[in-house]
Amino acid sequence: MLLVRDLFVDIEGSPVLRGISFEVNAGECVCLVGRNGAGKTTSFRTIMGFRKAKAGIIELDGKRIAGLRPDRIAQLGVGFAPEESEVFGDLTVGENIAMPTWTCPNGGNVAARIAEAYRVFPNLERYRTRGGHALSGGERKMVSIARALALGPKLLLLDEPTEGLSPVVVPSIIDGLMAIRSLGHAVFIAESNIHHVPEFADRLYVIERGEIIFTGKPAQATRDPIVTRVVGGTGMDTPTAN
Repeated sequence: MLLVRDLFVDIEGSPVLRGISFEVNAGECVCLVGRNGAGKTTSFRTIMGFRKAKAGIIELDGKRIAGLRPDRIAQLGVGFAPEESEVFGDLTVGENIAMPTWTCPNGGNVAARIAEAYRVFPNLERYRTRGGHALSGGERKMVSIARALALGPKLLLLDEPTEGLSPVVVPSIIDGLMAIRSLGHAVFIAESNIHHVPEFADRLYVIERGEIIFTGKPAQATRDPIVTRVVGGTGMDTPTAN
């Protein structure tokens, strides 16, 4: 599925990623955990083609995708829901979710892909005609993930899917992530706090200052003193370049 090896990325001449490596296999849920500024978002945006790698390999199903345009990477089967939950306010919920089927019609039956997105987040069904500008933060997050799912992806990149949300909303997001995985999609999640990692995650990578400092099972990470010192707190470190 996804293979990243020895990835280096500089931003404005400063090194942000320093030779990181990780992989996500078909059907897996994998988490990349690190405090703000560690390099999580840069990793995801580089995979999606929004950032250019200085060096390293990025492969999807054995095909090198580093250097491809974001739209081409999406067509190859990678969906991306950014932390900002960038929902289009002038479009309805239904139009926001359907948008990938307009711009990227590949990936099977269009109606089936949209229906799958609503099965994952059934609460959105009653908001189909509501404008994006009228949604709460949790609802925008659901729409953002559902829209990426409507692409019909092999792999979903979800950047901070629970960050900043009300504790009342978080269980609905976690249930949606579990449903996505049960449907056979691979899921790669970035989180700031190790305690936000879903219990069903297969593997966890911890990133600190652009380097991977831990790889293993989530239960192992919570017993590692270095990991808990880095990402075992509140996740509310002072933001830097992420």
